[in-house]
Amino acid sequence: MPVPAASPAPAASPAPSAPSLPTVGQPDVARAAALFADPSRARMLKALSDGRDLSGAVLAAEAGVGAPTASAHLARLVDAGLVTVRSHGRNRFYRLAGPEVGHALEALALIAPPLPITSLRDSGTTNALRRARTCYDHLAGRLGVALMGALLDQRLLTGHDGTHRPATAVHDRASGYGHDHHYRLTASGRTALHRLGIDLDALPLRRPLVRYCVDWSEQQHHLAGAAGAALTARLLALGWLRHGASPRVVHLTPSGTTGLADWIGLRLPA
Repeated sequence: MPVPAASPAPAASPAPSAPSLPTVGQPDVARAAALFADPSRARMLKALSDGRDLSGAVLAAEAGVGAPTASAHLARLVDAGLVTVRSHGRNRFYRLAGPEVGHALEALALIAPPLPITSLRDSGTTNALRRARTCYDHLAGRLGVALMGALLDQRLLTGHDGTHRPATAVHDRASGYGHDHHYRLTASGRTALHRLGIDLDALPLRRPLVRYCVDWSEQQHHLAGAAGAALTARLLALGWLRHGASPRVVHLTPSGTTGLADWIGLRLPA
């Protein structure tokens, strides 16, 4: 009697696939904080916060350390992506990798205890920073806030009144780019910038034309974005502003006092 053929074994069920893991985890805040935590590195980052390229020698002097120590600190900052470096002959020049690094410093300044004032130089630098400084590549401090106010008063800029109101702020914090309001240049504003020698059509498209920051020392808005950077660069080119001895500090010159009054009616208290 023929033996019946064995029935085929049932096909094995495919093994359940393992759940896919995310390729990017949460921000490593501790690592970033450790890079800011060293006093020498913090001083270097603050010196670079005006957006300019500075040499290793200048940064070593600003941090108060020797060249080998400065090189080691700068190498860590470059490896972490906070700073970029370029070579020019025998010299190496450093700059912040982007405005976000500067904004992180500005935000830390809000919660950091003040450094003790131990000399007239320290006192003078602190006052000068509050009076007029660069916030990456645009103007900040009392002068930056006053300039923003004059643009609004003259209806060259519109969208809000330049006031930071913490109680009603939704996204804005007391440092860094603002998001609660939408400022824009008016037709008169475009004409005024053109009259000053700024070609808006030639500005880079990779960033918004108009943005604002909440100024950490004044708690008001100052002008950022491509227009803010172009305006600051133009004021420096005209000699209306000049860089101070300390990085980030800028000074309004006598010709700048006259020029800003003639251009947009900005008159600062003596």
